[in-house]
Amino acid sequence: MQVQNFKKHHHTMKNLFLYMFAALMLVSCKQEAKETTADVQETVEKEIAYASFGQKIDAVNVLATNEMHEKYKGLKPGDTFNIKMGGTVKEVCQVKGCWMTVDLGDGEEAVVRFKDYEFFVPKNISGKEVVVNGSAYVKELSVAELRHRAEDGGKSEEEISAITEPQKTYVFMADGVLVEED
Repeated sequence: MQVQNFKKHHHTMKNLFLYMFAALMLVSCKQEAKETTADVQETVEKEIAYASFGQKIDAVNVLATNEMHEKYKGLKPGDTFNIKMGGTVKEVCQVKGCWMTVDLGDGEEAVVRFKDYEFFVPKNISGKEVVVNGSAYVKELSVAELRHRAEDGGKSEEEISAITEPQKTYVFMADGVLVEED
């Protein structure tokens, strides 16, 4: 009987050690996975750093420029909608940073202005990625407005005088802007 009890006890101990080993492995795998996920999140946060202007906004639920372009196509003068979009800066007012243009693709752009002139953006951000939050609408800009914008953008006298007709323009009135930092 003692031999049977010993074998039974030995078998139970062996199973107990196996279960403990399996549990230990499972816990270690979970800890490694947690560390990896945290490392990835930290890396993403480090890669995307923004300077903030105007109201504080975040870079969540941002509409891509090609999607924004499609929305603009469906607007008529007088229509407006609130949205957050991302894109690349094409041009900035070189007088004081009071407007910028964002590339929408297909040769189109949106003129971004800043609500109530409460804030401006740096003049050297052409080519940088931005996120803008506010209202999108379509407006017909007069020749005077188009020439003023061309002058602020640093265009030549020849380019400015070539503007002779009003133009339907995609406009974005931003209350908050994020500009990609170097």
